[in-house]
Amino acid sequence: METILNVKSLKKSFGDNEVLKGVDLQVNKGEVIVIIGPSGCGKSTFLRCLNCLEDPTGGEIIFDGENLVDMKVDINKHRQKIGMVFQHFNLFNNKNILDNITLAPNHIKLTKRNKIATKNFFIKFGNLFRKTQNKKPLLEVKTKKEIKAENEQKALALLEKIGLQDKATAYPSTLSGGQKQRIAIVRALAMDPKVMLFDEPTSALDPEMVGEVLELIKDLAKEGMTMVIVTHEMGFAKEVASKIIFMDGGVIKEENPPKTFFENPKDERLKEFLSKVL
Repeated sequence: METILNVKSLKKSFGDNEVLKGVDLQVNKGEVIVIIGPSGCGKSTFLRCLNCLEDPTGGEIIFDGENLVDMKVDINKHRQKIGMVFQHFNLFNNKNILDNITLAPNHIKLTKRNKIATKNFFIKFGNLFRKTQNKKPLLEVKTKKEIKAENEQKALALLEKIGLQDKATAYPSTLSGGQKQRIAIVRALAMDPKVMLFDEPTSALDPEMVGEVLELIKDLAKEGMTMVIVTHEMGFAKEVASKIIFMDGGVIKEENPPKTFFENPKDERLKEFLSKVL
């Protein structure tokens, strides 16, 4: 089984406060790992460390053969393949929905295109000459217009998938909380990530909007998307998780498949926690 993320002895301190005290976790392709635990136990900090929104103070995070904790690694390159969905959507209110979804793909692909065009200045003229001879170009370089059109088409397809294609030209302020969060998920999916990270994706929603977001995440699970999800939704965790992690005090206290986790917990702190939330 292909390993997507391999976390070894991960530590994170804020001054004298050691929030993560050595966390080990292996995330395999297609797995849905749900992390639960009391407030302040380090769940969200751990998730933010996985794509270095917080800089770990020790340990390793191996992704695509590189250690993301290594300061020499180009973290921005790897973040393109690690989708992140936050509690509060983080949409750009001054841009419509289509622009929100295509902003990052356009920037990344146009930057790559410009580098190729610069490096292959002479090939460009070679292509023009070959065109006069009806020969195939030496190197295909898409135009800016073509790149933007492709990204827009993909964004519209994703919006159609979640039933919000009619909101493409709308602005975030006109949408419900559930719609905003589904757009935030689609925005992350537009980058073709290898893994998706969710930091309590329903905690900022009104109760009646929670279901539509959880249904979208369930659909992603069925499609084989690799996900790590911090949530308080126990019923959702039972239904969708491959494995559930219980964190407390900056360490993993227990990890098991849902049935074993809920029906036969071993750790005393986990038993106490479940007695309060179930």
